[in-house]
Amino acid sequence: MASPPGRARTTGLLEDRLLTLAGTPDDSFRIGTDLIVVAELAANLITAVDCASVTSRHEGGYATVAASSDLAVAVDQAQYGDRAGPCLEALEASHPAAVPDIAATITWPSFRDAATSFGMKTSLSIPLFAGSGTTIAALNLYSRRTGSLSALTIGVWAAYEPDSADRWDHDALEPGGRELVEGLIGAMALRAKIRRAVAAEIIEERRP
Repeated sequence: MASPPGRARTTGLLEDRLLTLAGTPDDSFRIGTDLIVVAELAANLITAVDCASVTSRHEGGYATVAASSDLAVAVDQAQYGDRAGPCLEALEASHPAAVPDIAATITWPSFRDAATSFGMKTSLSIPLFAGSGTTIAALNLYSRRTGSLSALTIGVWAAYEPDSADRWDHDALEPGGRELVEGLIGAMALRAKIRRAVAAEIIEERRP
């Protein structure tokens, strides 16, 4: 169920940072700081998340540019070695990548082995973008409790499906999870607005 229409609501820290990121030029020096803050807030505010990180492209490969713990970095690095895993799928395919039961996955063996060795049971990777609208990073959420990210995954997918963005179950998530989903929905709306403005400007420039 979506938030009731007309309800007064102020943005939280995580939601606000995601909106700020979506409106920031891709080459801004602020991007790095925004990604660090997003990872820290996700780990601290979302009850189901035990640790979080952010993956970005780096010198022809990949790097963890922000992390709430060394465990998240280690799980990320196992994916970089194989150039395969949920964080890289989210980054390169620009859609969320959820692994509800890490121990049962056969798609990414290096990720599975590293994550299970550190006690991680489930994960969710989410593409992030700045002002151009192109995916620049992936937010990786890890949990030691099987199924703990299921409701959040549904909400995140709704944010990336324009026809479903107003139909996710707001009450199924705790405050931190709601902030994340609301932030993603707002970021997607801002991206669409920026793209319309750019398209209109191009059309205007081409007029004789």
